[in-house]
Amino acid sequence: MPVIPVIFRSSKVLILSATLAAGLTLAGCDRKSPETAQPQSGGENAAKDGSGGEIKGEFNGTLDISKRGEAIPDLTFSDTGGKTLRTADLKGKPVLVNLWATWCGPCVLEMPMLDQLATKEDGKLRVLTISQDMGQPEKVKALFAEKKFARLEPWLDPKNDLGFHYNTGLLPTTVLYDKDGKEVWRMIGAHDWSGPRTDALLADTLAGK
Repeated sequence: MPVIPVIFRSSKVLILSATLAAGLTLAGCDRKSPETAQPQSGGENAAKDGSGGEIKGEFNGTLDISKRGEAIPDLTFSDTGGKTLRTADLKGKPVLVNLWATWCGPCVLEMPMLDQLATKEDGKLRVLTISQDMGQPEKVKALFAEKKFARLEPWLDPKNDLGFHYNTGLLPTTVLYDKDGKEVWRMIGAHDWSGPRTDALLADTLAGK
């Protein structure tokens, strides 16, 4: 099925694809990203406030339902403290998997909203933020210490296994799975997780439909 587009207002957003079979890598456009190739960041139009801090910018992700029905991949991750998580064991409750990185501005802007969503839907939806910071767990740990999220956990994907599995070439990428571990949709690029559209996108899945 085709990608359902959301209007892009930034000419800077380019979506690159990665073909594992051909041995291609995902190239990052953010100069602050590690030298190792990583997916590029999308929605790079976050503004700055008067003190130089980031304020909420425009979110223009694309909703993609072309992979609906695919099973969640069986992968194991660890957090910055060494605790492990196996995605195949998450069935029984809807899961929202968010791929992000500390060097991706739109990703960092999304994090507080995802934390609020996880709090709001506690007991009905699990929100997993999985870092694509290759070999830099200390940066993830530092950001979580600074932000003091109520629900989010610092899961790590040092080999970018999920990034290559989803193969969008863009961060953030967020994928919703139903209680049976089947993909419902994916949001490619930045999205306002605090808005009414999010409630509409989650409604059927959280109702068990």
